[in-house]
Amino acid sequence: MLEGDLVRLRALEPEEADRIHGWVHDPEVGRWMNHSYPRSLAQLRKRAEERPVNSYELVVLGIEAKTDGKLIGIVDLRDAEPEVGNAELDIYIGEAEYRGGGGYGTEALRLMCRYGFNSMRLHMITLWVVAENERARHVYRKVGFSEDGRHREVFVAADGKRHDMILMSMLKGELKW
Repeated sequence: MLEGDLVRLRALEPEEADRIHGWVHDPEVGRWMNHSYPRSLAQLRKRAEERPVNSYELVVLGIEAKTDGKLIGIVDLRDAEPEVGNAELDIYIGEAEYRGGGGYGTEALRLMCRYGFNSMRLHMITLWVVAENERARHVYRKVGFSEDGRHREVFVAADGKRHDMILMSMLKGELKW
């Protein structure tokens, strides 16, 4: 378990699939996420039951608000390669009242990056963000990510419109606390 002032990062429990199902169907949460085919609650519950244990290649943690113990989001480091020390990060805050300005996502991001650099001995963490998602890009820059490049019109939003994706990265030693 990783702990900050606002949040605690911890393993997800299978029974939390119901909460995650609600987030997946929230248009604000899904706005800048890759869309897959719709999944039923039963499918998400089954996926949660069969989720592999956290490992070097994939660490998925729930973001829990310390004030009330409520699961508010998910953060992961995936596709970690020990030979080169790289991994890709994904994060989202699913609970609306914890989005935009409270510092929950920023702290979760910092905790996960610190874990990746210190415990996993990563050299670089990367992420992709939709170019128009300026709020997320601001947070990523604030914690130390740099914009490395642009992949044009690769993201297709729920409304069918195409958007550019920005590749961002952070090297060990660049994390701003």
